[in-house]
Amino acid sequence: MIKEITVEELKDKRENNEDFLLLDVREEFEFMVSNLDGELIPLGQLQNRIKEIEKYKDQEVVIMCRSGGRSSRAVQLLQNQGFDTVYNLKGGMKAWAKQIEPGTPVA
Repeated sequence: MIKEITVEELKDKRENNEDFLLLDVREEFEFMVSNLDGELIPLGQLQNRIKEIEKYKDQEVVIMCRSGGRSSRAVQLLQNQGFDTVYNLKGGMKAWAKQIEPGTPVA
């Protein structure tokens, strides 16, 4: 089952300085247009780069993409690798730009 988090919940987590990994699975060109200072590992590279985030296995991980599709696949991949607390950012960067930071460009 894929657990989700809203952009409002993510905003609260960031404002409260909660300890979690924000993993951005978009492509580098999308990340360059706008990002939320997350760790960039494009979805196509995630399987081969999983060791880079192993230390977060027992922590909260929020995964984002442009609209929520790629990040939901990334949630499944990480769950299959033993990550327990993984959330898909519902609506992705598009929702963030619409609800939290209007005017943010989205590639």
